[in-house]
Amino acid sequence: MNESRTAHRLLLVLILAACTGAGVKLADRHDTAKFQVESLVTGTAASTYSSQFVSRQHDISTHAASLIELKDGRLRAFWFAGSREGAEDVEIRTSVYDGHRWSAELSVMDRVRTQAALLRYVKKLGNPVAARAADGSLHLYYVTVSLGGWAGSSLTGMVSRDEGETWSAPRRLITSPFINISTLIKGTPYHYSDGSIGLPVYHEFLGKFGELLHLSTDGTVLDKQRLSKGKTGIQPVLLIQDPDHALALMRYTGIPPMRVIATESKDGGRDWNAPHKTTQPNPDAALTGVVLADGRMLLALNNLEQGRSALSLMISSDAGKTWHAVYKLEQQPAGAIKPDEFVQNNVQLAMNSDAQLTDAAAYGKSARRNRCDGEVCGYEFSYPYMIQTHNGDFQLVYTWNRSYIKHVQFNQAWLDARIKEANDAASH
Repeated sequence: MNESRTAHRLLLVLILAACTGAGVKLADRHDTAKFQVESLVTGTAASTYSSQFVSRQHDISTHAASLIELKDGRLRAFWFAGSREGAEDVEIRTSVYDGHRWSAELSVMDRVRTQAALLRYVKKLGNPVAARAADGSLHLYYVTVSLGGWAGSSLTGMVSRDEGETWSAPRRLITSPFINISTLIKGTPYHYSDGSIGLPVYHEFLGKFGELLHLSTDGTVLDKQRLSKGKTGIQPVLLIQDPDHALALMRYTGIPPMRVIATESKDGGRDWNAPHKTTQPNPDAALTGVVLADGRMLLALNNLEQGRSALSLMISSDAGKTWHAVYKLEQQPAGAIKPDEFVQNNVQLAMNSDAQLTDAAAYGKSARRNRCDGEVCGYEFSYPYMIQTHNGDFQLVYTWNRSYIKHVQFNQAWLDARIKEANDAASH
């Protein structure tokens, strides 16, 4: 009995110590560091829009892409791919865009190499996201799971000093003082005025809520803030308006009606108001966005009550209070479709997506592999990730039928033309 009491007391002490440690870390904030607003040019006057596939390997499951601009203006994309999501053969892959074409995809990291570096069992990998540090190095963060499902995740990071050609050994980030599980990443990183890094992350163990990680210039975790509570908001995206003001939007995981969740900060991210439902439909799916030079906000998301068969661009001129449809990036029937028709439609979609394709039939076949259950098939265009590069262009990648990563590139002139068309249509 005494041994049992001693064990319980020891456990209580450990929990209290962990909570105390968390309190110290939460109090250790850089009060003078506000949001950093990126400097961008307005872009060229001529309207431009193009699309093509980033990934090109057939008959595998491909998902969760992200982008970062390289120092010479090229783009580097990251995503995960394998026989299926959560399989042991899933690896993090990358490709580079030179302004015309994406390079052959390469493996960045896999489960076995991650396991060897961390000296712990690793069950699966997911969701890679890259950030630029103040010293110019690239930091790649990805999700690792040792036990259970995604709720048991932790973050692993690597550093590259040659624009992603080579990487340091993976290391596990300590984002929780007790057990260090259930930190996942999806949203675009941002910066504070002192050069430190902000990572929008989320939690899925017991509760489901958005969080922000504050990292030092060398990648050390300084602080973690919660953006929501309960089981209703994950995968936050920050839309930074100025050094003091930002809007965080989150994927809603609660009961219908399905709407984007929002919370705001007016003091550089130190405090956030209570999260609330917006008027923007979204079917429990990831979203992405950027703030334009004139203060308007641009979103890419599934503008639907349910399903992921359509992906849209939305614009807001009132700091995210209301949103208006600008352009349908993808729009396909939401109901069940027979396999033969589904394959034929996707062959045509693939050809429309990438004019240089020579093996469009394989794209239809891969879509059937990943999006058909027996004689029932359904479209999925999901997990968008958007950035604006320093030349003013918008770069967007997203999952295409769980089979490929698609890239869409457009500029301000093209976007302005689509906004005008949408406004003209609404006025008639």
